[in-house]
Amino acid sequence: MPDGPVQVMSWNCSQLDGVEPQGLGLTYWFDAAPAGEPYPVSVRFTGRRVSGDERPGPRDSFAAEKTIQRVLPGSGRIAVTTRVPDINPGTWEVTATPVAPRAADGSPTQAVAPVPMPRGSSTGTTAFLPVVKVRAPGVRIGAWPALVGLGFVAALVLQWILGVQRDLPVGRVLLVSLLAGLVGLVGAKVYYLQTHRQEKRGALTAGMSVQGFVIAAVSVLVLAGRAASIPVGAMLDVTAPGLLLGMTIGRLGCFFGGCCVGLPTASRWGIWSSDRGVGVRRIPVQLFESAMAGTVATLTLLAVLLLDPPVGGLLFSAGLSAYTFGRQLLFPLRGVPRKTAKGRQVTMVVTGLVLSGSIGGVLLG
Repeated sequence: MPDGPVQVMSWNCSQLDGVEPQGLGLTYWFDAAPAGEPYPVSVRFTGRRVSGDERPGPRDSFAAEKTIQRVLPGSGRIAVTTRVPDINPGTWEVTATPVAPRAADGSPTQAVAPVPMPRGSSTGTTAFLPVVKVRAPGVRIGAWPALVGLGFVAALVLQWILGVQRDLPVGRVLLVSLLAGLVGLVGAKVYYLQTHRQEKRGALTAGMSVQGFVIAAVSVLVLAGRAASIPVGAMLDVTAPGLLLGMTIGRLGCFFGGCCVGLPTASRWGIWSSDRGVGVRRIPVQLFESAMAGTVATLTLLAVLLLDPPVGGLLFSAGLSAYTFGRQLLFPLRGVPRKTAKGRQVTMVVTGLVLSGSIGGVLLG
């Protein structure tokens, strides 16, 4: 945390100094009221460039406002981050001033916050805008791709070990899995773009969805496995523990990378984390999902090692449906609203039936 209430995000990379586009990442820190009702907070950021000898132009000053609609009393230290694009590179003097939040029609909703909020100033330099857009207090750049990549490698290693144990052609299985992983990344990107059309992002900077990855990757596993003369059911069974292990590790990347965040909370069991816009104590739903995926991965691994069901693929369907069911249970704890009114209930019913049928098939077998 900075000494004052205002922080200018820095990025020490001389190769990108002055490279367009440039931007500023600004954070205002404050403490939530200790008690009372939830309340809104608005902060106005202003700045002017103080480096350079030329006459100031329109890209040498800015004014921006950031609002949190619902601050929970008792939630502790909060960081509000905004980005300022399309400005000239150099050193900037910035000021953050709390202002009265306004309704959609422009009328003030509250004269002052229930606790004093300081005005602050700071000085900092611009940075490469694509980096500025993903930097925020509590966010670790590179954590998401690093941990997702580690999860994928761990999944392949575990699949290879179990494939040897089941006397599968592990060379062909790994080739099919690598192909499935690459296609799964494309599916994850496409699924995200289709379900987040309101976000004005390019295909390269948009997020990814685990649902899209699973749908695309499993489809390739089945089709390419048949084409490669691999017993598809057995291959899916040895894939399940690794797939779930990969999700266990990957969800840690979501926590440190600032995505799929939980709802803000005033509970002492909350963990301070950021969605790259607001850093606050939150329900650690990414860690819950990681623990849930790890539990299901352990159970499916034990089943693969100890059981030999006569119908291949049952362990895969049981593990995947159990994970999907648990994921739906956790969705209300996430800070992102659902897209459909009944989608969660329908998914839980379908995956619950598939899970029951799969477990029943394994036990009867």
